[in-house]
Amino acid sequence: MAKTREAVKILDRVTGNDRELRHRIAREKLNASDPGTGGTGTPLTRNVLLPRCTASRDAASPQRGTVLAPPSAHGRAIVAPMGPPKRRATYEDLMQVPDTKVAEIIDGELVVSPRPASPHAHAATVLGSDVTGPFHRGPGDPAGPGGWWILLEPELHLAEDVLVPDWAGWQRDRLPVFPDTPAFTQVPDWVCEVISPSTGRIDRSRKMRIYAREGVSHLWFVEPQLETLEIYRLESGRWVVVGTHAGDEAVRAEPFDAVELRLGRWWMPRNPAAQL
Repeated sequence: MAKTREAVKILDRVTGNDRELRHRIAREKLNASDPGTGGTGTPLTRNVLLPRCTASRDAASPQRGTVLAPPSAHGRAIVAPMGPPKRRATYEDLMQVPDTKVAEIIDGELVVSPRPASPHAHAATVLGSDVTGPFHRGPGDPAGPGGWWILLEPELHLAEDVLVPDWAGWQRDRLPVFPDTPAFTQVPDWVCEVISPSTGRIDRSRKMRIYAREGVSHLWFVEPQLETLEIYRLESGRWVVVGTHAGDEAVRAEPFDAVELRLGRWWMPRNPAAQL
């Protein structure tokens, strides 16, 4: 019995040694095929550089583009809070403006302009007289061609915009009956803006665009300081320059080209003795 137990122990040692030997051989083969161990059986240490996102390095690197906002403590961009949307002006706002100012609503903004100075008022008065005299009449009137309603500073309600041009005119075949109303929603056929230093930018940009959008057929710009008249016609939704005139020219300006207009009458007298 004792000999049997001793033989079992010897067999276990041999079997265990053989198992360990097989394991060692397998490990050596595996290490030899892995380039990370260098064939030595001992894994090599690899230095892996992981990208780090820091505000200072991003800002200093010209290859990374523009940094929109520095990262927060949680790695998220900081977005500035937006204020409430700007309130659109209403007609009640316009009604609060004193009568000594000209108030309009343009693109949702209340625009207030001072009353015009004397060069503006002089040009507007005389050109209005020259145009209304022959044209603000019924068709067939012997005193002139007629066929128009022509008004000084009418209030126009065009969609959400409220505009006040210096002059506006409607052909009577489009507006047979003159309305009794404080404001006009009917788009005029002709508009004239007398340019002042305080209104020129708006007249030539935002108001000009609105007139085209609404389909005004003819537009005049009169600049008393430069003594010029610009004539525009709307074609396919775009303004086309018909003519530019200056100084003392005598012109036939559409849509009132049936009558000759002398521009020199519109400008401020150059000396006290000058006559209209």
